[in-house]
Amino acid sequence: MSKIFTPTNQIRLTNVAIVRLKKAGKRFEIACYKNKVLSWRNNSEKDIDEVLQTHTIFTNVSKGQAAKKDELQKAFGGKDETEICKEILSKGELQVSEKERQSVLDSQLNSIVNGVAALCVNPETRRPYSASIIEKSLKDAHFSVKMNKNIKQNTLEAIKMLKEHMPIERSRMKLRVTFAGKEGGGKLKDSVVKLANAVEHEEWEDATLHLTLLIDPGQYRVIDELVRNETKGKGLLELLELKEVVESDELF
Repeated sequence: MSKIFTPTNQIRLTNVAIVRLKKAGKRFEIACYKNKVLSWRNNSEKDIDEVLQTHTIFTNVSKGQAAKKDELQKAFGGKDETEICKEILSKGELQVSEKERQSVLDSQLNSIVNGVAALCVNPETRRPYSASIIEKSLKDAHFSVKMNKNIKQNTLEAIKMLKEHMPIERSRMKLRVTFAGKEGGGKLKDSVVKLANAVEHEEWEDATLHLTLLIDPGQYRVIDELVRNETKGKGLLELLELKEVVESDELF
């Protein structure tokens, strides 16, 4: 009876998400769990073993063809398989069906729009834009999501593109919040402080609390609504200034 022979460099995998990178004239692929690639790129998943189905690098995942050692050496030098997988994850292109691709793009665009709205203001009015205005402006500017980049990178690209089409800048608001202790006291203070990037000054004066905060623009409406509701309209918000965020500042 004849036996079926399976080449040793062939590995069969099913239900995988494939990430592909072309380098040194060769195609290299890795087999990942679905929905984990974007989690890795957005830093919400840090355990590579939760992302990869196997640390093997392929020339063709679908056919189970593993890459040869000399091909890996030529393309990636002395890197081990895990480091090569990380490079492919970072720089490669996620292979998905058109329907899956559109779903992923829609989800990422929504995150990018909300990110821009949260981090930027109109320097002329000193107020944040709504998410709907940001979304329309990005479409008008023909912005496209790059699937080999994470949300942070795409958001910064979106802001850069929008600057060419509308008055917009990355800023933090310096805000003074004032309310009487009996109108919320410690509970309201704690809720407001949690929404701020930093507390620059805190002072009690005749049972009235004055807080000077640095906040991302997207938190302005949240704090305004919180203070109005908790103090029944007696609290006060004052925008003191906008502090421009430079490229090296961490926003995420």
